[in-house]
Amino acid sequence: MLRFLLIAAAALALAAPAAAGGPAMLIGAAEDSVRQPSVSQARAQLTLLQLAGLTSVRLTAIWTPGLRSPTATEAEQLSIVEQAARLSGMRVVLQVMHAGSRTTPVTAEQRADFAAYAASVARRFPFFQDFVIGNEPNLNRFWLPQFGLNGADVAAEGYFQLLVETYDALKAVSPAIKVLGGALAPRGEDNPNSTRHTHSPTAFITDLGAAYRASGRALPIMDSFAMHPYQDNSSLPPGFQHPRTKTIALGDYGKLVTLLGQAFDGTAQRGSTLPIVYGEFGVESAIPAEKLDLYSGSEPAVTRPVDEATQASYYGDALALAFCQPNVEAFFFFHAVDERPRLGWQSGLFYADETAKSGLPAVAAAVRAARGGVIQRCEGLQLTPAPKLAVPRVPVGSRTIPSPTLTCDIDCAYVLRFEKLPRHATVVEKRGRLEARKPTKVPFAARRLANGSYRFTVRATAPVNLGPPGRSASATIRLG
Repeated sequence: MLRFLLIAAAALALAAPAAAGGPAMLIGAAEDSVRQPSVSQARAQLTLLQLAGLTSVRLTAIWTPGLRSPTATEAEQLSIVEQAARLSGMRVVLQVMHAGSRTTPVTAEQRADFAAYAASVARRFPFFQDFVIGNEPNLNRFWLPQFGLNGADVAAEGYFQLLVETYDALKAVSPAIKVLGGALAPRGEDNPNSTRHTHSPTAFITDLGAAYRASGRALPIMDSFAMHPYQDNSSLPPGFQHPRTKTIALGDYGKLVTLLGQAFDGTAQRGSTLPIVYGEFGVESAIPAEKLDLYSGSEPAVTRPVDEATQASYYGDALALAFCQPNVEAFFFFHAVDERPRLGWQSGLFYADETAKSGLPAVAAAVRAARGGVIQRCEGLQLTPAPKLAVPRVPVGSRTIPSPTLTCDIDCAYVLRFEKLPRHATVVEKRGRLEARKPTKVPFAARRLANGSYRFTVRATAPVNLGPPGRSASATIRLG
């Protein structure tokens, strides 16, 4: 699948057996369309995500100056999403942000209000345990000023202060809350003389680390780092790297980890081991003629959308890249459903009318393969399945082998043995493969056995990224 997998050797050298990445990686979509007037409608939107195998949704909560808690309307919408997510078994990541640069929280009072707002949401909705703070503060679209009169990076300093205050406010609600900092755009100019004031993520991370060190703070400011690793346009494969520029896209994982290490290692804030969340990644697909009436406006020439098969292939490649990146703990598609204005994003797995694009089955298969641990072979990644046995109750006097149900948390190859105790002599053995989290009944042919004590044992191994085997055994089974 991974036709364009370009992982730098330097990035792979960072990977001892992975603590993140791999099948533990959370896969979801950034999708505010789940905000609906009723729980049933919100749940229907979540069902679209689940058709692609997604288990999480990231939505936004918008702070405006003066707010210290959500409005009644906002609280009602969040309540509806919370109820729908509970019913659907979906994890919600909440991005607390201001709408744009005109409402940037740059004063001490505004930062205090923003932090109070986030804490109020967390207190009122304890189901929400993951909070992204801000959105792309390295761009003038979302944060001004970017530069001081002397050309200094005041955006990174201001964002640092906001992150500190919000982190402390959320942790005061519950230490279990995860605070995600950054949410950076992948590109920027670093030029105070430009007509568009922006910072590259390279400069912003460096300056954020400098602000943290200068503060003397003895506590962290984030639990994970969020990045929006879009490519330069939709026609470029996800693994395309930027070794000579300050861009950080999906293929630039090694650069990102190195920067975080340089910024924070040796302080109370994790750096080179900081978990990474890819909070947005999108590839736009061309709209077929029969669907054009669903959309409005014109596509910008710089977008360079691809056909639906290429979009699906790129999404599979992106998941495989992230799967092999040890610090990555989550990946979010942007979006699940297309935006209707063509100036926006037609990067969904569904058209604007919520009918599926032709690439949906391929993307769902890639998501399943990632969760099963088989999407890609990764240097340094060793997986050990955790097999579980469920043995039906054996009727009194029965002398036939019961048919157990076997489950692995990831895809696994198994050897299932039925053995006679106390010598553990093998009576019969079966081999097979299982899909992740799919309970499978293993039948045994009817045969009469001698009276006595028996048990099942199972040995399971990962078919890809092989690690030590996982083992399990049933309780003693009495036959006869």
